[in-house]
Amino acid sequence: MNSIPRKTLVCQAGTPAGHLEERVGGGWTFAYLDSYEGPPVSLTMPVREEAYSFARFPPVFEGLLPEGPQLEALLRIHKIDRNDYFRQLVTVGADLVGSLTIMEVSEPQGPRLRQE
Repeated sequence: MNSIPRKTLVCQAGTPAGHLEERVGGGWTFAYLDSYEGPPVSLTMPVREEAYSFARFPPVFEGLLPEGPQLEALLRIHKIDRNDYFRQLVTVGADLVGSLTIMEVSEPQGPRLRQE
C-alpha cells in the first residue's frame, strides 16, 4: 500500500458513477456518487448509498485487467509492479472492454492560498 491512498473516478457509459479508493491501513472501498442514478458498475454491486468495502483489490475491477501477453507487455512497457492492480487499472482504464472507464484522481494537498 502507498503512504498516500489512491483514488479513481469510475464512469459508466461516460457518466461519473463513483470512486474506488484505497484505504489507509489496507483494503479498498467503492462508493457511488450521491447524484448517480444510472445502471450499476457491476451486477454484484447494485447502486446504494453505503460504500462497498473490500479487504483485497475488488474482484470486479481486477477482472477488467489484461492477462497473458497483454499483461506482460503492460507491466514491461509502463514499468508496473505485477501486484499493483491499481496502477494497472488506471493505465488501461480509458480503454476497457465494456461500458466502464476509469481514471485516477488526485486529492488537493491542503488549502491553496489565493494569489492576487
